[in-house]
Amino acid sequence: MRPLHSRMNVLAALTWLLLVPAVEGQNTALITLDQAIDLALLHNHSLKATRTLILQNQAQEITANLRPNPTFNFDSQFLPIFSPSDFSSNNLSEVQQFDTGIGYLFERGHKRQRRLQAARDQTAVTRAQISDAERTLTFNVAQQFVAVLLAESTLRFALLDLKSFQETVDIAQAQYKSGYISEGDYLKIKLQLLQFQTDVSSARLARVQALVGLRELLGYDAVPADYGVVGDLSYQPVQTKLEELQARALQERPDYRAAELGVTAAQSQILLAKANAKQDVDASVDYTHTSGQNSASFFVNFGLPIFNRNQGEIARTGYALTQAQEMQASTSDTVLSDVTDAYEALRSNDEVVQLYTSGYLKQAQDSRDISEYAYQRGATNLLDFLDAERSNRAIQLAYRQALSSYMTALEQLKEAVGTRNLP
Repeated sequence: MRPLHSRMNVLAALTWLLLVPAVEGQNTALITLDQAIDLALLHNHSLKATRTLILQNQAQEITANLRPNPTFNFDSQFLPIFSPSDFSSNNLSEVQQFDTGIGYLFERGHKRQRRLQAARDQTAVTRAQISDAERTLTFNVAQQFVAVLLAESTLRFALLDLKSFQETVDIAQAQYKSGYISEGDYLKIKLQLLQFQTDVSSARLARVQALVGLRELLGYDAVPADYGVVGDLSYQPVQTKLEELQARALQERPDYRAAELGVTAAQSQILLAKANAKQDVDASVDYTHTSGQNSASFFVNFGLPIFNRNQGEIARTGYALTQAQEMQASTSDTVLSDVTDAYEALRSNDEVVQLYTSGYLKQAQDSRDISEYAYQRGATNLLDFLDAERSNRAIQLAYRQALSSYMTALEQLKEAVGTRNLP
C-alpha cells in the first residue's frame, strides 16, 4: 500500500490541477497586480474627478495672465430734444458737443507677472497632491489585490481539504460497513464534513466580495464582471535599512513634495501682495467737438497710497508663509513616522511568516497524516485524529493569513516610501 503522506501529495497535485479552473470560474480576463494598478490609475472615477483640479488651476493661470481691457467712452451734449425743429447740420456742428475717448489701466508692480507665477505655483502644488492621491489609490488597489489572493488561496485550500476529508469519510464508511469502526465514530467523522463544506462556501463568498471590492477601485468599466487575478501569496524579503528608506521617502513622497511647493506658493503670494500695494495708473485720451471746435484731452489718475497700502494682505501672506513652512516640517515628521511604522510592521510580519516556514507547517501536516494513518489502523482514538485535522486546518489558514499580512505590510511600506521599487 502506498504511504499516506505520498498519497496526500499526489492528491494535492491532482486536485490543484482540477480546481484551478473552478476557482478562476473560467474567467475571460485575468489581470496581474501591475495591470490592476494601471487600470485603476486610468479608470478610477474618483481619481479622474480629482485630476480635473489641475485643469481648473491651468484655467486660473489663463485668467491670471489676462491684461486689463481698454475702456471706450462717448457722450453727446446739448441735444435739442425738446425743440425738434432745431435739429439741423448747423446745430450739430455749431451748438452740440460730442466727446469720445479711450482709456487703459496700466498695472504697476508687475502685478500680472506675479499673479501668473502665483497661479503656476498653485498648479504645481495641485499636481503633487494629485500624485499623492494616486499613491493612496495604488496602495488601496494593492491591498485589495492581496485580499483577492488570500481569498483564492483560502478557497483552493478549502476545496483541497474538503476533497481530502471526503476521502477520509469514504474510508470510514467502508470501515463501518466492514465492522472495523463503530457507527458512533463514523457519524462523528461524517459530521465533521459539514465544517469543511462550510469553509468552502465561506471562501467562495469571500472571493466574490474581494473581487467586487477590487473592481470598484479599478472602475466597473475597466474589467468585465467575470474577471480574475493572476498571482499567489508569496514572500519577498526586504533587506534595506530603515534610514535608507526614510531618506528615499523624503525624495519620493508626493505629499512632502506638495508641502515643499506650498512654501514656494506662499512666497509667491507675498510678492503678489506687495505688487498689489502699488497704485495703478488709469490714463485716457478724448476727442471733443464743441461749437464747431475740435480738441483733444488727456487724463491721468491714480490713487494716493496714504491709508491703504495693502498692509493687511502683506501681513497675512507673511503668516501664511510661516504656516506653510511649519506644514512642511510637520509633513516631514509624518513621512518619517509612516516609514518607521510600516518598516516595523513588515519586520513583525516577517517574523511570523518565518515561524510558520521554520517547521510549524510541516509539523502540522505530518501530525495530521500520522494521526490519520494511526486511526485507520486502530492505534489512536477518533478524537485525537479529529483534533489533529482541526489543528492542521487552523495552521494552514493562519499561514495564508500571515502571508497576506506580510504582503499587505510590504505594500504599506511601498506607500510610505512613495515608490513601487524598493531597493
